[in-house]
Amino acid sequence: MSKICELTGKKAITGHHVSFSNHKTKRKFNVNLKVKTFFVPETGETVTLKVSTSALRTVTKNGIYATLKSARENGFTKK
Repeated sequence: MSKICELTGKKAITGHHVSFSNHKTKRKFNVNLKVKTFFVPETGETVTLKVSTSALRTVTKNGIYATLKSARENGFTKK
């Protein structure tokens, strides 16, 4: 399973571990993903999505229906 948020499209990025001696080694910054089930009252169905915790805040603020609509417009989700 890919580590990509289904609402915002966030995915892992690369960077460096930097030691005290300023030695740099490659590392990966993963997204904080949670599997959540949402009930969409406008359609009366439940949707299970893999979302980042920042996307959960967006869902809380704007509502799941509006967030799903904008995610479909941006091409992040097919549900």
